[in-house]
Amino acid sequence: MITHILTRYSVFLVLVLIFLGFETKATQNDSLSFTLQQSTQDKTGFPVLGVKGDTIFFVYTRLGASTPQERSQNISSKIQRIFDKENFKMDSLLIVEGENSIDLIYGDLIITSITTEEATLQNMEMVDLTKELKDRISVSILEAKEEQKFFMVLIRSLLVLLVLGIATLLYWLLGLSNTKVLNYLSVHKDRWLKNLAYKEYTFLTADQELQMILLTLKIIRAFLYVLLFYFTLSIAFSIFPFTRGWADRLFQLVWSPFTSIFLAVWVYLPNLFTIVVIVFVMSYFIRFVKYIFKEIDAEKLHVSGFHADWAMPTYSIVRFLLYAFMFVLIFPYLPGSDSNIFKGVSVFIGVLFSLGSSSAIANMVAGLVITYMRPFKIGDRIKIGDITGEVMEKTLLVTRVKTHKNEEITIPNSSVLNGNTTNYSTLARTEGLIIHSTVTIGYDAPWKDVHQALIDAALRTEKIMEEPQPFVLQTGLEDFYVSYQINAYTRESNLLPKVYSELHQHIQDSFFEKGIEILSPHYRAARDGNMTTIPANYLPKDYQVPSFSLKMDKEEEK
Repeated sequence: MITHILTRYSVFLVLVLIFLGFETKATQNDSLSFTLQQSTQDKTGFPVLGVKGDTIFFVYTRLGASTPQERSQNISSKIQRIFDKENFKMDSLLIVEGENSIDLIYGDLIITSITTEEATLQNMEMVDLTKELKDRISVSILEAKEEQKFFMVLIRSLLVLLVLGIATLLYWLLGLSNTKVLNYLSVHKDRWLKNLAYKEYTFLTADQELQMILLTLKIIRAFLYVLLFYFTLSIAFSIFPFTRGWADRLFQLVWSPFTSIFLAVWVYLPNLFTIVVIVFVMSYFIRFVKYIFKEIDAEKLHVSGFHADWAMPTYSIVRFLLYAFMFVLIFPYLPGSDSNIFKGVSVFIGVLFSLGSSSAIANMVAGLVITYMRPFKIGDRIKIGDITGEVMEKTLLVTRVKTHKNEEITIPNSSVLNGNTTNYSTLARTEGLIIHSTVTIGYDAPWKDVHQALIDAALRTEKIMEEPQPFVLQTGLEDFYVSYQINAYTRESNLLPKVYSELHQHIQDSFFEKGIEILSPHYRAARDGNMTTIPANYLPKDYQVPSFSLKMDKEEEK
């Protein structure tokens, strides 16, 4: 039963469609017949079709080399082009009168030209015929757009949804891929990631490599997200006509900086090539200069009046001057070097450097003076003010000294230049350094014995030279004692604390062996009845402590 009803209903629909088709065809034929009746009996018109396929008007006459058929096809294609443009405005369809014809223009496009012959065939004036054609074309385009409007909005909305759906899918795929990569790295990191090391030095551990890979993945993921977001907005905005300008503007905002950068780099390439050539030539010239100074430093090349230890400091100065000269050559080729802003910033930096580095410049100048004065070298034992130690480093700014207590002291070069410097090593290598120590002995000890005891103590000391021989100076005859100064030569200036300590030990041993007491300044003693200060192992075995001897004189009482 249901099948029978559906069959009868389908037949009814087919009949209705056939009837409507015949009715439409009849209507079109009536309209065409009505239009043809307006033409002359000996002229055949060719229809100009609208966007929907409807006949707007007929063309009967030639125009130049174009036949009526060619003209009608040409006008139909122009109408289609106008329809394809967004935001059609009827006011933009203009009538422009010429000498022998009237043109119908839309923008810079001439749709058709109406001649006197064509107006005569239509039994109308040229202006009236042009206005009528303008109205027909406008109505045809507006009706087609009105019919298409809802359909296009629907299609465009579906396209926007499609774009958003694809973008969502891509975002999901990116997140899924990132998760899988992270899981893969966490599972197989021990197999794929090893410590990056050379001999005993480890550049990167496996954990550090993993962190670097994760950071790189985050950067790539963020870049892809931003790129996908940008393209999603651009495509979505370009679908609707009223937002198409937003897409173009967004594209320009992103692409214009890159275009400017690429163009600037392309224009700057000749200058960049010049800079590369200057740097290349100057670098090899500096290498040649370094080779010369290294030869001087190694004493393979001798220059009269130029000391070998001046070589590398002088090379540093020459290298600085060469780099400055290279910068002067490069400066005109730097981008923006001729702009006032660049010049202003350069002057500002120069002023800041001048004001903030006065002490540093003073130390650098002092370092240069010290270099060419040669008051000391690396490894020398010196004394600057109250600081005594071995020179570890000598730069343009500071001098570093290591004391015998393993203390590293940094002294500004300006302080070195302004003070006195004592160098213990310069003459110690050739003539020997004279070390000296003073003892005070009472007047009861023969000076010759004291001299011999001091000389013997010096000769027992390991680092003291036998030639020239040690000698003694009596530096003072005080109220209670005589000052004796032992002087001896040594080449070990860096071992002075140890040499002095050993010398003092031997002085004690030598004096005790000779039975000489070392008395402190202002020391007073009543000799009778006092134990001598000489150690017991140096005294004779039969030594006895003297007793007090008292003598009393009594006068007889009268």
